[in-house]
Amino acid sequence: MSLYAVTNPATGEVVQEYPTASDADVENAVTAAHEAFRTWSRSSTVAERAELVRRVGALHHERRDELAAIIQREMGKPLEECLGEVDFCTAIYDFYADNAEAFMADEPLELLEGEGSAVVKRTAVGVLLGIMPWNFPYYQIARFAGPNLATGNTIVLKHAPQCPESAAALERIFLDAGFPEGAYVNVYATNEQVADVIADPRVQGVSLTGSERAGAAVAEIAGRHLKKVVLELGGSDPFVVLGSSDLDDTVDKAVAARLDNTGQACNAGKRFIVVEDLYDSFVEKFTAKMLAAAEGIAPLSSVAAAERLADQVERAVEQGAHLESAGERDGAHFPPGVLTGVKPGDDAFHEELFGPVGIVFKVGSEEEAVELANDTPFGLGSYVFTDDADQAQRVADRIEAGMVFVNGVGAEGAELPFGGVKRSGFGRELGRFGMDEFVNKKLIRTVG
Repeated sequence: MSLYAVTNPATGEVVQEYPTASDADVENAVTAAHEAFRTWSRSSTVAERAELVRRVGALHHERRDELAAIIQREMGKPLEECLGEVDFCTAIYDFYADNAEAFMADEPLELLEGEGSAVVKRTAVGVLLGIMPWNFPYYQIARFAGPNLATGNTIVLKHAPQCPESAAALERIFLDAGFPEGAYVNVYATNEQVADVIADPRVQGVSLTGSERAGAAVAEIAGRHLKKVVLELGGSDPFVVLGSSDLDDTVDKAVAARLDNTGQACNAGKRFIVVEDLYDSFVEKFTAKMLAAAEGIAPLSSVAAAERLADQVERAVEQGAHLESAGERDGAHFPPGVLTGVKPGDDAFHEELFGPVGIVFKVGSEEEAVELANDTPFGLGSYVFTDDADQAQRVADRIEAGMVFVNGVGAEGAELPFGGVKRSGFGRELGRFGMDEFVNKKLIRTVG
């Protein structure tokens, strides 16, 4: 049986299998990417590459319905969210097409002493390996491929085993947009083959979005071979409610933050930290709306994913937490639920729940809320809700995370950097920061 297969999570049906790459296939992918870097990248301008990136965005728009249907088959995402993901990708490619020349422009430096001049030139570094997850099959690629192809790096892309159809569709788009063979290469590689690719001296860097375990494994191999790594790993994002003049609206946003992609988003709100004077009302309203969302909720990405979440929830209850649930798991379909009474020392206190289950905590003060928000091995995103602007700034400054969203959810954008700290990884994607990760910032100092 092939490692790569489309399995409909709603039915468990294996729709189509794709052949796992041979060692020769992997070698050919790296060779093609290296040749494209040596030829196309070095002979093309930023402006020329940016226009190819713009064409990739246009093809996403043209093939919007087809692309959305593919990922709905692969990982069960609701169709409306599939379409939204494709649209966001178009915006990302357009952003880098519009801004690549400015982001790659030479940067003169003012000398403290001596004659002459100094300038930093940004240039591509070579072949990059991308290792991408299943939960956002197009978006994850867009934020990696868009800036790096405009820079002039070339890409070997290893997608998640359950996303082979979307992986093939994306490779076709890059070719149809006018990128030469080798600029973007999809490869259905095994983990062992990926380790060999990282070690290959022609490969200059690795970007991975995935689990802590995968990130640690990739970083270990990359470290041995002195390769730069960008890692976007898990998150257990705090959603801190310190005040609200419209609690119903805040609860609506909390539900939206928890149920994005059926709860399968690294930066989804997962731990809801509420001051005691709002706690009872929040729990009542939040629970009612979470359970009401059960009707028509999409399945998780696989039966295995649902089983992992069920195990986490069952252990939480065994350790003393209280669960309000919309029902029982049915295959990959997992009912929304709310956990209260989770305490320090419980497994769920420091775990990431990847699905439609939220944990609500009560705190007595702003200080306690910040302490609890930071009491996690993760540090990806976070949310702060309050009517006090000074409090919002004060708390946002103290939260240990790569991103803080104040009084809003779903506020990500192509221009805004995405990434975390602690065990959520390092490096940034999107915005101008995403274009600065895999470049040679070459100093040219001219004297006299």
